[in-house]
Amino acid sequence: VPLLQAAGKKNSFNLLELTEAELEEQFVRGDGPGGQATNKTNNCVVLKHIPSGIVVKCHQTRSAEKNRKIAREILQEKVDLFYKGEDSDVFKEKKASEKKKQEKKRKAKENLERKKRLKEMQQLDKK
Repeated sequence: VPLLQAAGKKNSFNLLELTEAELEEQFVRGDGPGGQATNKTNNCVVLKHIPSGIVVKCHQTRSAEKNRKIAREILQEKVDLFYKGEDSDVFKEKKASEKKKQEKKRKAKENLERKKRLKEMQQLDKK
């Protein structure tokens, strides 16, 4: 299950193909902010991949067609992760972005420490 959380983050080209016969699609009412527009329209897409049992719910836009497309992309990435695991491009991209983020945090922390030391030295020089 933790692997599936990496899906929906990046664009990958080497993904497993999905056929429409493997998919079960429903349109339901979305939730969240939006008032009457959200409460009266069924533009939230629930897409299920029957062989793996993976379910994706997408309500990112007001358009049902755009939500269908986005849901298929996310489902394709999740199915790819499900079958390929750590060999999946999606997983590799997620790991690379996490590593890059950690490196950025580390550099920011070092810079902050450097600035602190410089400020302390300047105050000592004034005394």
